[in-house]
Amino acid sequence: MKAILWTAYGPPQVLQLGEVDKPSPKANEVLVRVRATTAFAGDCEMRNLKIPVLYRIPMRLYVGFRRPKRITILGQELAGEVESVGKEVSRFKPGDQVFGTTGFRLGAYAEYVCLPANPDEGTLAIKPANMTFEEAAAVPVGGLEALYFIRQGHLRSGQQVLINGAGGSIGTFAVQLVKNEGAEVTAVDSTGKLDMLRSIGADHVIDYTREDFTKGGRTYDVIFDVVGKSSFSGTLKSLKEGGIYLLGNAGLIQAVRGRWASRTGSRKVIMGTSNQNTKDLLTLKELIEAGKLKTVIDRTYPLEQMAEAHAYVDTGQKKGNVVITI
Repeated sequence: MKAILWTAYGPPQVLQLGEVDKPSPKANEVLVRVRATTAFAGDCEMRNLKIPVLYRIPMRLYVGFRRPKRITILGQELAGEVESVGKEVSRFKPGDQVFGTTGFRLGAYAEYVCLPANPDEGTLAIKPANMTFEEAAAVPVGGLEALYFIRQGHLRSGQQVLINGAGGSIGTFAVQLVKNEGAEVTAVDSTGKLDMLRSIGADHVIDYTREDFTKGGRTYDVIFDVVGKSSFSGTLKSLKEGGIYLLGNAGLIQAVRGRWASRTGSRKVIMGTSNQNTKDLLTLKELIEAGKLKTVIDRTYPLEQMAEAHAYVDTGQKKGNVVITI
């Protein structure tokens, strides 16, 4: 089968189209014919190891110290069709259209991938009926991360929420989830993304290339910094008393400061990452089928142009998601 092979840590060119053996499902697995995946920012960060220092050594130990060895195919999310199932599988049958995440197995940059069918072991569900494969493939990772953090905000109707880095995979879902809770959303990102953010429900937008939200004098009940790049002290000062700072992609220093701030002040700093699971994926599916959540797709590339897709994601200019068709 065709697959994009991760040959080294480095620029997009380390991703090379190749041929590998088609996998066979174990007794508790399904074999999925992948129809679409994504060039997710997290895949790009893994590719070139531009991840917080705290995680670089563990990543090398897990994947391969000098070059990728244990895992040679990237890709965290997908949509496709079940081609065959293991003898112990009852949740799915051949022909089912599914979407989900691969977790630490990765491997979605290929024509086929085997995934656990048991909801306690994997994150896989029947695809939303009102989405294409391309739209559904972009939901799982960004949607689950957004859902995790927005839940930590304990939102109430009428609250003021700011989302920094709102124009990416996680941020576009976060904007919509906040609006579903009845809160007022201020979305922060670059100039080219502002119209898109308004179109998915943002009440106010801030162009970070022209204005620093931490210096504007306005305060918020909840601030979700998706990218973890805003001023830590400035963000805390932009919160109301008792406010919540949701910090994605936290570095070591931010993690230490966040724990200290939560212990010594009224404002709480919440970090972490989602525990990807089928139950939450089904929650996203319900919202999608109810018309309350949609995918934002910027560009679509064929599998053979994966390096070009990663290069575009690396620019930081993508709006929502970059999808790969297979």
